[in-house]
Amino acid sequence: MKVKKLKLSILDQVPIRKGSNPTEALKETTHLASFSDQLGYTRFWVAEHHNISSLASSAPEILIAHLANHTKQIRLGSGGIMLPNHSALKMAENFRLLESLAPGRIDMGIGRAPGTDRLTASLLNPSNTFKEQDFIEQLYHLEAFFRNDHIAGTLFEKIKATPYTELIPQLWLLSSSGESALFAAHFGMKLSFAHFINGNGGYDAVREYKKQFRPSAQLKEPEANIAIFAFCSNDIEKIERNRALMDYRFIELERKGNLSPVNYDDIKDEHYNSHEKLRIEFNRKRMVFGTQEQIKSELTELAENYDVDEIMLITYTENLDDRLTSYQLISECFDL
Repeated sequence: MKVKKLKLSILDQVPIRKGSNPTEALKETTHLASFSDQLGYTRFWVAEHHNISSLASSAPEILIAHLANHTKQIRLGSGGIMLPNHSALKMAENFRLLESLAPGRIDMGIGRAPGTDRLTASLLNPSNTFKEQDFIEQLYHLEAFFRNDHIAGTLFEKIKATPYTELIPQLWLLSSSGESALFAAHFGMKLSFAHFINGNGGYDAVREYKKQFRPSAQLKEPEANIAIFAFCSNDIEKIERNRALMDYRFIELERKGNLSPVNYDDIKDEHYNSHEKLRIEFNRKRMVFGTQEQIKSELTELAENYDVDEIMLITYTENLDDRLTSYQLISECFDL
């Protein structure tokens, strides 16, 4: 399907660059949100990660409130709130409060994965059983709190999510395997597929979501986007350096289960075994790197293959200027 007008958005994981610190990383994210607002990006989401020393994004609901004070039009949201780490009531209240602070600009992207290791997840929520049914029940509760359900004989008769707001955030379910895509279809929520996590299977997941979609009070027609790692530059050497850095980050995560801030000089002489070389080839399906012409062509093709009209971009660079330039060049490609 040919996409008429491609919308672009940003997912930021608040990376802490080598030699930097969390305070500086958060300042960079704030600047990036304001910059992307001016460039015409559709939405700016921040992630939830725990026990990862190179990321400063452990509480997206707090960061969203801060970003609302530094932006004017762009939608702000979570990519995502990892719901099993929290209570549905508390998250409903948090996002109703955010909606009150920035009416009509808040997205609640919801994930099932913990955004961390199992031990950390068990400390974040000691009652977390990691069961599918528990997550489904949380989604039912979350929707009921947002709808102000009053059902006699249930907890919703006595307990309400405050503050009361006429608007509620847009509800998105995040998926990297396809299972949550079916949940999104069942609940009538929007879907964001994490192509940056899983470069295979996304087409089928989005297609099945649209096929199985059941309209809800908030959403009458299915709506989906995808997220992918991206970097754009007119400097071929920078593209190659950044691609090599991403190759290393993926392998390091598979080796150690964690990420450390590194620069190109730290990894330029890295040697990979035969299995890791295959993994690098596979992982490159999760990213789009290139010049403006290459980026426009590849993102357009990706959107057409997925049959979506929005792509979220995640960009890691050695310095802030390259990250800002990449987002600006891509915005120019699509006349945002």
